[in-house]
Amino acid sequence: MAQSSLEHLFQQADDVGVRLEIVGGLPLWEAHPVWKHQEAIDRIRATIQPTPRPHTVAEGCACLHISDVYVTFPDGSLKRPDIAIFCSRPAEEETAITLIPEAVIEVVSKGYEAKDLEFAPRFYLAQGIKDVVVFDPYTSLVLHFRREKTDHYLSPVTLDLECGCRCVV
Repeated sequence: MAQSSLEHLFQQADDVGVRLEIVGGLPLWEAHPVWKHQEAIDRIRATIQPTPRPHTVAEGCACLHISDVYVTFPDGSLKRPDIAIFCSRPAEEETAITLIPEAVIEVVSKGYEAKDLEFAPRFYLAQGIKDVVVFDPYTSLVLHFRREKTDHYLSPVTLDLECGCRCVV
């Protein structure tokens, strides 16, 4: 699909209150988030910061976090993570970001649990994202996915991410 018609399609979806994503060529949609969802995102974003390090360690990740922005992945997929964490500023300002986030945090939306808990973590890890955190504000469950393991917590929990950032979920 041409870029201008794709942008038009996403704008139409947004106009009717739908978040549209394309993953592996398949369109995925969900209703715009509710206040409880947005409140969780804002609370988590307020805690994202570099992990305290000894003075001998060079500064690393800027822990730049962006909410609800389109990211284009190498396979052509287009997703809107609830929170994407980058170590450096993405170049794109008027189009979807092509820089792959270091970490992604998703907040579960009621009715879309399978998308948020099962589908999204596998997709993000397959794209090379090091940390995928999923928070369910209805149960307080926090899942921290990494390539080699998945940790289960109850919120609130402080997580140190591989990129050198820390957050409280």
